[in-house]
Amino acid sequence: MDVTFKIRRRNPDLPDLAKPYWQEFLLKDVDPTDRVLEMLHRIKWEQDGSLSLRRSCAHGVCGSDAMRINGVNRLACKILIRDVGDKVQVEPILGLPVIKDLIVDMEPFFDHYKQVMPFFVNDDPLPADGRERLQTQADREQFDDTTKCILCACCTTSCPSFWANGHYVGPAAIVGAHRFIFDSRDQAGGERLDILSEPNGVWRCRTIFNCTPACPRDIEVTKAIGEVKLAIRKGTNVGIIETSAIH
Repeated sequence: MDVTFKIRRRNPDLPDLAKPYWQEFLLKDVDPTDRVLEMLHRIKWEQDGSLSLRRSCAHGVCGSDAMRINGVNRLACKILIRDVGDKVQVEPILGLPVIKDLIVDMEPFFDHYKQVMPFFVNDDPLPADGRERLQTQADREQFDDTTKCILCACCTTSCPSFWANGHYVGPAAIVGAHRFIFDSRDQAGGERLDILSEPNGVWRCRTIFNCTPACPRDIEVTKAIGEVKLAIRKGTNVGIIETSAIH
């Protein structure tokens, strides 16, 4: 099959191309099971070597090739041509500065992520047997979903609240915080809840639900945000938090 790609491009190093513009490319002999990333490679390698995009593992693990495909945030390495048809529109994810073509500056995104202390905190001595700190399966299940985040920024850059206010920490940062707030072994849950209760924290979420379908790992992002909101409302400062009221 023949497929037409319409790609939003920008090259700030060239005055004539500094403003965003659209460019079309026609690919022939495309198999419906080919991936969008493979077709972008064909365009770059066969038609225009100046096309710029991020990619790495090509297996949906690193999250580097997040982009808007037919108006939806997706990983190009996971989407098949049969899923998008013979006319494919590709543009950079929204809300972050565009460096060139499909490459955006991820530093603001990672700065927000760092704000929520996305790391394990426990200053207690190690168990007497020197082994890991154990927890029950039920304890683990409280945050198991949010351990799957690959920091692709699909959820955050699909959020209208983030588009409107780049100071909002965004869904991905809240998901990262959730993973540790609800960990029974962690001791910094209260600090994270304090951070997320600030004006640019969790309360800027308007429960629009754009984030959940955008996640390539199928994380229930909106649910996780709701659980953090409830934890703040309850003033809970421990790892295990009862969340059945919002399930």
